[in-house]
Amino acid sequence: MTTTTDEWKPTACILCECNCGLEVALGGPEGRTLAKIRGDKLHPGSHGYTCEKPLRLDRYQNGRAERVLHPLRRTAAGSYEQISWEVAISEISARLTQIGVEHGGEVIMYYGGGGQGNHLGGGYSRATFAAYGMGYRSSALAQEKTGEFWVNSSMLGAALIRSDLGNAQVAVFLGKNPWQSHGFPHARTMLRDIARDPERTLIVIDPRRTESAELADIHLQVRPGRDAWLLAAMIAVLVQDDLIATDWLAEHASGLADILATFGGIDVDGYCTIAGVDEALVRQAVCAIGASGRTAFFEDLGVQMNHNSTLVSYLEKLIWLLTGNLGRTGTAYIPAVMVPLATARKDTSLHASVTPVTGSPILGGLMPCNVIPEEILTDHPKRFRGMLVESANPAHSLADSPRMGEALAALDVLVVIDVAMTETARMADYVLPAPTQFEKPEATFFNFEFPRNVFHLRPPLLEAPDGPLPEAEIHARLVEASGALDPAVVERLATAAQQGRDAFLTAFLMATAGDKRAAALAPVLLYRTLGPTLPEGRQSAALLWGAAQLAFQANSASVQAAGHASGDALFDAILAGTSGVVFADDSADPEAAVWRRVRTDDGLVHLVIPELLQAARDLATDAPPGPTQEWPFVLSAGERRAFTANTIIRDPEWRRREPDGPLRISPNDAEKLGLTPGDEVEIETPRGKATARISIDEGRQDGHIALPNGLGLDHREDGERVVTGVAPNELTSAADRDPFAGTPRHKFVRARLTPVA
Repeated sequence: MTTTTDEWKPTACILCECNCGLEVALGGPEGRTLAKIRGDKLHPGSHGYTCEKPLRLDRYQNGRAERVLHPLRRTAAGSYEQISWEVAISEISARLTQIGVEHGGEVIMYYGGGGQGNHLGGGYSRATFAAYGMGYRSSALAQEKTGEFWVNSSMLGAALIRSDLGNAQVAVFLGKNPWQSHGFPHARTMLRDIARDPERTLIVIDPRRTESAELADIHLQVRPGRDAWLLAAMIAVLVQDDLIATDWLAEHASGLADILATFGGIDVDGYCTIAGVDEALVRQAVCAIGASGRTAFFEDLGVQMNHNSTLVSYLEKLIWLLTGNLGRTGTAYIPAVMVPLATARKDTSLHASVTPVTGSPILGGLMPCNVIPEEILTDHPKRFRGMLVESANPAHSLADSPRMGEALAALDVLVVIDVAMTETARMADYVLPAPTQFEKPEATFFNFEFPRNVFHLRPPLLEAPDGPLPEAEIHARLVEASGALDPAVVERLATAAQQGRDAFLTAFLMATAGDKRAAALAPVLLYRTLGPTLPEGRQSAALLWGAAQLAFQANSASVQAAGHASGDALFDAILAGTSGVVFADDSADPEAAVWRRVRTDDGLVHLVIPELLQAARDLATDAPPGPTQEWPFVLSAGERRAFTANTIIRDPEWRRREPDGPLRISPNDAEKLGLTPGDEVEIETPRGKATARISIDEGRQDGHIALPNGLGLDHREDGERVVTGVAPNELTSAADRDPFAGTPRHKFVRARLTPVA
């Protein structure tokens, strides 16, 4: 087939949370090549914008990954044999059921739920989770965001909070380089716009002079791991120089007296010295924030996977709350969401819910990734004995890969649902193949825009090959095999669905309202009953009918303002909107919409989180983290670069630059070690060793080195598995984690370097 350039099909990027709309022209001998890719101008969020990364997405669809096309079962010899779907589902169900009988289903955990832009199938896992009585779940979000989720929930009663960067007078990026990591629509365009506007101020807080920092008006080049001292000093300036929004706080917040007492006596100069940032520059930044009235913050992995990560999230929120930057144009907001990424608990105490072995807090509904090995490698009666992993690769992506591998091998049963034979799949007892993200209907639940928020259900670009099944079908078969699904309920709902949506809604509510078991199985009930009535190939979108009903119930005014009179109307718009649809519109009164979503018990912002306020006080006596004589370098294990994203593209040829992901080092450090670009070094941490090629980074502090994320994966080449680059988690430790949320300190790993002769 020859590519026909006017046959453009809508889809979306799958490489970061923005999921910008794309159009693809197919080509190649069988019409299965993503031959041409461009931004989709009809997408209501991205409007045709795209960075360079998705232009090479054919390397995901047709790259040299080891594709799984049939269910596989591990043999006694450790190899894999092909089995039928019937055998696979039957055996997996029997093994999960047996674990439940002997030990309780709660010792089976679920990990994953989809990579970027791959969440629709993962939504059906809730039914499998319930059918087998599973007790705990985790995902990549627990590597990064759960500390922030807890802070947000405690202060505002909402797990997810973002900022209106596009309309901010002062934009502050904390531990984030949006030039490379994006994270919000039109990132590079927006950065340039802010930098060029003399009436606006761009502030970047980062140890490295990143591409974003190069554009900044103020770059606070903090020492690695010392952000907490810097932010505490900034709050102290606000308090001591009376730059806080006193009247706004009196009306909208509680706990101000405790904040004033804690930060009023801080030695600003001393804290700035610890942070390694000039006090005058800090005061300049704080004065800009205090005077603007429209300040927007964005914190990200540079601080969320570092020392004091949860404390830093708290201090960052205090800065913009003390200056009244919530709910107005150009400030922080709480968006309407289609599907919540995390749950905001009414009981916000840290240990309201904990894991069975280590007693680690469960935040946002997720247990910390770093404690998973400890929850398995023990003789505790409630240790995890089974795991279902979906569209995730914990053997590679979680801290301390060797220890994680040991834990996965110790499970009674490990089941993996994935597209490729990943490092985790190669340890599984069963591997169940799924279509790629372009071979099935897909969606993303990272919906953060404001005041108009967008949801995109994209149709498949290609037919899936014979063998793989959509995740929705896999979960439906597992639930049916468990015996948890009542066939009579399925029959009644299927009959009602044929009669129309009104009849179906009534029947569905009757089936689930008073039956917690049926409600927990709702995703599969929808798939089996409503799904067959949907347009061809869209059966797995049935889950979104329920999501649309809940979104309308939670934010009816916003959904109606976007033109959807009911949950059903919203669902129909999602089905029809192949380039995405605005599902919520708060533009008429953004401030009122935000305050409706502040769900604290008294409707006020709670400035005090006791544990974190005490941690802020403890900074006065805490020893700041830093290199040591034994470990003279600090490694950032997982840096975003021009051609790194998540780990779904295993073929290194997708990277136009630095295909092997070199170790970046400062010019002075390279000179001291006698290194030139391209030389190899052995990098050693307390956990492991690796060899990497170096590149010189003019913007990097001495003693601060970095490896990119997304490397250390293998691909097929001439029948062999070939690994490219260093897997960062071969060098990290699961024990090195935040004391509150358990998130890893991947951005602060002590290391030493030895030139390779």
